[in-house]
Amino acid sequence: MKCDKCSQNIEDGEEREFHDQKLCDDCYMDALSPTRTCDPWAVYTAKSISEKNSGPVQLNEIQTKILQVLEETGGVEFPALIEKIGTEAKVIEREFAALRHIEKVRAEMRGEKKVLRLW
Repeated sequence: MKCDKCSQNIEDGEEREFHDQKLCDDCYMDALSPTRTCDPWAVYTAKSISEKNSGPVQLNEIQTKILQVLEETGGVEFPALIEKIGTEAKVIEREFAALRHIEKVRAEMRGEKKVLRLW
């Protein structure tokens, strides 16, 4: 059996049903908890945690790459960020959202284009 969303093979009995679709575990989790970059509660929580820890925020490899690309370029559109980092779009979306919650990155309109940039 194959996932209706990503076409990955699913073992019999391991599929998850969501809105009449048969999904693998990863797609099922994405469907239940979609990535949100603009989430005031997540920003508040991130600030509260960082104030309590009062240490530097630890970033993973992809988050570090995102920050490097944005610093080098001054801001890029999402497809260009995917190309420069060389990772799946949904991975970059998730990591960008985490960086947005800790107010390291943001998006802005430049003319007709949505550009991702440093905070």
